[in-house]
Amino acid sequence: MDSISLNGRVAVVTGASQGIGKGIALKLAQRGATVVVVDINGEAAKVVAEQCGGKSQSIALNVADREAVDAAIEQVIAELGKIDILVNNAGINRDGMLHKMTDDMWDVVLAVDLSAVFYLCRKVGAHMRENQYGRICNVASESWQGNVGQTNYAAAKGGVVSLTRSISKELGFKNVTANAIAPGFIETDMTCKLKEIPSRAGFENLYEEQVAKVSLKRAGKPEDVANLVAFLVSDDASYLTGETIRIGGGYKL
Repeated sequence: MDSISLNGRVAVVTGASQGIGKGIALKLAQRGATVVVVDINGEAAKVVAEQCGGKSQSIALNVADREAVDAAIEQVIAELGKIDILVNNAGINRDGMLHKMTDDMWDVVLAVDLSAVFYLCRKVGAHMRENQYGRICNVASESWQGNVGQTNYAAAKGGVVSLTRSISKELGFKNVTANAIAPGFIETDMTCKLKEIPSRAGFENLYEEQVAKVSLKRAGKPEDVANLVAFLVSDDASYLTGETIRIGGGYKL
């Protein structure tokens, strides 16, 4: 994918201060895009924006705050003139078995992992309709198909898949594509914490237990995911929309 060029494009990437989001932001910048690094951690987002270089900038934003989202997007359009690419990556988890899951655990995950995606797609999608061009990539998860201890997270990510399919149908005639990706076991600060938890299945820890479920026998890297996103938001993928693409190295096949 070294030939992919995003020169002249403006991309908004949420949850981009670390992990998968950071990998995506850096990759899009490497391909020539001006990247708006969005994260609730404004200081960390600023560091990533500086690493992206060029005219890239950062915004401290709680993506679950609808009014703040609208204001932030209007600010980006006013300063940079347009938004060509939207990557909804921001997400959290609050895992727990169904009988132990509180209302707060449910509400906060649905707010950040699903409602925020809707807010951003609605606001940016309207702008893309007017411009008759856009690329939307929503980060779901292989957990969207269901996972023990993640009824809230799975429900939110399943919603992201359905939302993506719906907006692809609504925006396609305006030359706007919308796809979702479903990462598997990716090496991030969050997943590395599993190295501290003993495994009950004969592995050294839960991290190694999850790696054993991957056909390629290694955890994915944020760059692995970023390479896919860079393709999906490029003109090379102009006839690809409404899809949910798994990227997990054969995780849990």
